[in-house]
Amino acid sequence: MTRLMLRCAVALSAALLVAPPGSHAQTLEKKDVHIAVGGKASFYYLPLTIAEQLGYFKDEGLNLKISDFAGGSDALRAVVGGSADVVSGAYEHIINLQAKHQIFQAFVQQGRAPQISVGIAAAKAAAYHSPRDLKGLKIGVSAPGSSTNMVVNFLIGKEGLKPRDVAIVGVGTAATAVAAMKSGQIDAISNVEPVMTRLEQDGVVKIIADTRTMSGTERVFGGPMPAACLYAPAEFISKNPGTVQALTNAIVRADHWIQKAGPQDILKTVPESYQLGDKALFLAAFARVREAFSPDGTISESGARTTLKVLPTFNEEVVPAQIKLELTYTNEFVRKANEKYK
Repeated sequence: MTRLMLRCAVALSAALLVAPPGSHAQTLEKKDVHIAVGGKASFYYLPLTIAEQLGYFKDEGLNLKISDFAGGSDALRAVVGGSADVVSGAYEHIINLQAKHQIFQAFVQQGRAPQISVGIAAAKAAAYHSPRDLKGLKIGVSAPGSSTNMVVNFLIGKEGLKPRDVAIVGVGTAATAVAAMKSGQIDAISNVEPVMTRLEQDGVVKIIADTRTMSGTERVFGGPMPAACLYAPAEFISKNPGTVQALTNAIVRADHWIQKAGPQDILKTVPESYQLGDKALFLAAFARVREAFSPDGTISESGARTTLKVLPTFNEEVVPAQIKLELTYTNEFVRKANEKYK
């Protein structure tokens, strides 16, 4: 373990032992919090949207600013660069960061499955037999380096291909992604909901890989794969445990709300601009990914281990023996939140 990692481990342990998360419920070290997210309008980040729309962050005493980027990799750069405090993004980025000796930690989960599917243009579907047939194609992702890109890398990696064997094109996670596929700018797409259901319903793509369900995720990755979390630099968490607890409370409350919500509840709460102009489409997409949402914010050890197994297949910087999974996430704040919001 490097000196930096050791210092971070000690700091995190001290914060949790000396000041348990629950004890800071009314004490916010930082009320003004800036969250960076990549593709907020997608279902991938529905708990964040629900917590925002229903005032859960305000209930915790937080003044929240949310900046939306084209993809998770762009959101991460905002926090690494110091212009935002917390990332709402994919768990796997934390392992990639640790491989570069940057210690971040996830503290509450929004999704327990990636909700990402990959589709090939219907006109090319007859010639497709395996991910090897993606070689040389232009593949649209939310943003280069994001989770949608990761899924592509993993799929082609299983067939012996390298990331350089395809052309990755950033297309966002909303109408721009749909337009890029329909106009022929890209040959295949890896994206989230409701974009993929729109393209399926319009007969534009044939799905070739699907992680919108738990069983689909198991087929693709060989195990559970955590998705959207709130995560931050270890130093931020150790210095602001009360603020982190408040953020966790809001997301856990939203996780619980989603489990009980009906389709009309979702429609009434999510901004109309997120629905791609089609309420029926929006509800169909929600039905496909509903089980992918975390029921209580807990990050599973098995999911973390699956991620650590998957990443080295296409990212040589990730060496499993050098990664300390216990530093990549904590459920301490989630446990306290679930005691408050059962």
